[in-house]
Amino acid sequence: MAEPVSRTGIRKPVGVDTTRASIARVYDYSLGGKDNYDVDRAAYEQILEVAPRQGDVSIMNRRWLHRVIRYLAGPAEIDQFLDVGAGLPTVANTHEIAQQQRPDARVVYVDNDPVCNAHGRVLLEQNENTHFIPADLLDEGTLLGQADITRHLDMKRPIGLILCGLLHHIDDELDPVGLMREYVELLPPGSYLAISHFHDPGPAHPELHTLAKELERRFTEKGLGSGWYRTTEQILEYFGGLELVAPGLVQLEDWWPAGPALRERYPEEWVMVGGIAYKPG
Repeated sequence: MAEPVSRTGIRKPVGVDTTRASIARVYDYSLGGKDNYDVDRAAYEQILEVAPRQGDVSIMNRRWLHRVIRYLAGPAEIDQFLDVGAGLPTVANTHEIAQQQRPDARVVYVDNDPVCNAHGRVLLEQNENTHFIPADLLDEGTLLGQADITRHLDMKRPIGLILCGLLHHIDDELDPVGLMREYVELLPPGSYLAISHFHDPGPAHPELHTLAKELERRFTEKGLGSGWYRTTEQILEYFGGLELVAPGLVQLEDWWPAGPALRERYPEEWVMVGGIAYKPG
């Protein structure tokens, strides 16, 4: 049985413990990475039993993140980013995408896992405008009030707050809606909030609803301890009433797609959504 959720974070960070599956390492494995262990692969195999193309969901999530960063650094003219729950470094990270368009863009990565922090500092801090900070989304007072983070950002100017595949690992008992309300309140005017999240389309789509609930059971009971599939209405609450950027909260491949679909969407890909919201100036 997975370890229960802890107030110190989504779960107590696994770090170098190779007897427990790590969210960051499982995600790394799903992307084809090498920074994972047998326990991580065993936990992921539980997911693949019912969602054999879950690896495509992870890749889809990264593509969505890349499009989001290009939009924010491009048309939205954002030049400073806070990427929370950054995880293990992989191909084409946030600062690489942002600094392709804005070489002076500032990017602060945050994660609560010691291993992610060690890897991140070595591989991601490639210039004076990129930093990796050990911290937790659930820290009291929010990350937007922490001097270690805000000293790298100008909090009088807009930022892009990125929560890519993070909030679905936070239990309802930790009040993610209330938590995000605090973050939205502290965001400087003109900022953007980007969220991707596991999605339960509900009884109106019985097959996908069944898939979402079974995936949720396997994430929460079969090794990782977290991974909740929430409804559109629940996910919208995380934006705190901010104005959603078109096309709104949609399946990831429907958010500013890079081109026409080249194949039919896998069932697993239908149960994840994302969107961006804007805080008026």
